[in-house]
Amino acid sequence: MTTDSPPQKGTFSPDRPSPARMYDYFLHGTDNFPVDRAAADQVIERLGVTLTRSVVWENRHFLVRTVRHLAAEYGVRQFIDVGAGLPSVDNTHQAAHSVDPQARVLYVDNDPIVAEHGERLLKGAGERARVLTADLREPEAILDSPVTRDLIDLSQPVGLLFIAVFHFVKPEEDPRDIMARFRERLAPGSCMALSHLSSGDSPEEEQRLMQDTYKNSPAPMIYRTPEEIGSLFDGFELLSPGLVPPGLWRPDSGRGESTKRFLSGVGRLA
Repeated sequence: MTTDSPPQKGTFSPDRPSPARMYDYFLHGTDNFPVDRAAADQVIERLGVTLTRSVVWENRHFLVRTVRHLAAEYGVRQFIDVGAGLPSVDNTHQAAHSVDPQARVLYVDNDPIVAEHGERLLKGAGERARVLTADLREPEAILDSPVTRDLIDLSQPVGLLFIAVFHFVKPEEDPRDIMARFRERLAPGSCMALSHLSSGDSPEEEQRLMQDTYKNSPAPMIYRTPEEIGSLFDGFELLSPGLVPPGLWRPDSGRGESTKRFLSGVGRLA
């Protein structure tokens, strides 16, 4: 990334691609703009449509399986989805409500267009799902927001989700400290799910192309080693099968498939 400061919440520029809206486009959504589609098409051109779509959908399916698992097996009934993007098809509230229709879900994203369109998309979920405009680099702003306090009880277990978002945090922004500040506020029994671009199995030329594609976005794209990704789970007990490609995290049937460009895992607080 060429920018030196993190994106500011509440700001919007139709002239710069947004990772949230690009992700919406990858998922065949319609809440995106020409600049987002142009940037996303560069990714598709460089990686191929099959690989691009498979990576995006593997992350979405990982999200759905994780939420259902945490709700069904650990009794988690409230979720905070940070860096959520637009709450489109097969998303957190739908997965949670498939287990318990009363489960509560807070979507968080620093792109204000997410809140603008998200409230419309969540109309059928009533007061059990809300959208908050905030930045993951500011855990306290998220956890202390009146919107959060009105929906989420932090004295009870929470499912904290960071799906394909921490690779937009630069090293100098101290991702481990950000995660620790979230972790310190969670009640015992809370869980954290994360997926992250990994440098381990991603060709170097591909990494350069992806970083170049996102250079005009308000967020960077940072590949991290498996060890660096694993360190984000410090303080959590990593659930089986550990840190694996998202397609291999408890697949619905048999052995899943994955591109191995991402690593994912779920940790739990004792």
